[in-house]
Amino acid sequence: MELNWKQQVRPIIALSPMADMTDSAYCRIVKSIASPIVFREMVSAEAVIRGNDKTLDMSAIHEDERPLVQQIFGAHPDSMREAARVIEEEHHPEGIDINMGCPVYKITSNFNGAALMKEPELAATIVKEMKSVISVPLSTKMRAGWSVHTECIDFAKRMEQAGSDLITVHGRTKEQAYRGLSNRNVVREVKKGVQVPVLYNGDVFTHEDYFQALEETECDGVLIARGALGNPWIFRDIEARLRGEQPTPVTIRERIDVICQHLDLHLLQYGEQSITTFRKHLSWYFKGISNMKPYKQELMTTKNRNELIDILEKIALHLDE
Repeated sequence: MELNWKQQVRPIIALSPMADMTDSAYCRIVKSIASPIVFREMVSAEAVIRGNDKTLDMSAIHEDERPLVQQIFGAHPDSMREAARVIEEEHHPEGIDINMGCPVYKITSNFNGAALMKEPELAATIVKEMKSVISVPLSTKMRAGWSVHTECIDFAKRMEQAGSDLITVHGRTKEQAYRGLSNRNVVREVKKGVQVPVLYNGDVFTHEDYFQALEETECDGVLIARGALGNPWIFRDIEARLRGEQPTPVTIRERIDVICQHLDLHLLQYGEQSITTFRKHLSWYFKGISNMKPYKQELMTTKNRNELIDILEKIALHLDE
């Protein structure tokens, strides 16, 4: 299954890479409901070339997830080049993405993620080196800037010149992190300034937000991040709108069924003792759902799959009344 960004049907619908969230289990849940392109959570270039088993397992791809783009982070051209080569050789993703946008201190303090926006020459070298050893499309995900929103305009041009086949811009600066509003005007300027496809990222939580973002940025598509957490149905809603149909509301029964499917995929990926790491997903699945207070403590303390299933079934019965 090939991925050609220039020929991809517009508008592009995609799941954004999110650390510890967009793993194989969740990507498979998303693809069971709709058909976006998924960008897998980032993996460390250094860990890949060291042959770290956990990292290589993270980048393994189930056929149900394709087409899939694997994101890689790192700060050294040689290690990024080698990691890209290994990932393609081992797992054959349909695309590879470079993380130049993560604002988290533990990433930027080692000159990874958004820190690369302060070093455009280094960032361009990384793109060139990775491009030289892979046969799949290479994309770059960046912020609006480190501290100034307009930094992305010239930076995007540099990444295009270096060989990026696609550019994604999150409309906040590194200093903003996830605070304040995403700047869509500056992303529109990026789109005007490059020839490669551009995806917008930031503040898209509903299907209405998706279409508004497209209109305001004039981008080729949208990468959806937090708006997809606990809400894989957002992609189904968007696809329905594109067909001229009204989105179908999610019933509590459907919600519980999907949570149970996700739980089993999570346990299959991480082992039977990984109930505790699934709780982060439960928080998102039930965000904004009324009458959940009696069940929150149970949901967040159980360590047994069957107990959790029983609690979920009680919720389904109670909220369906």
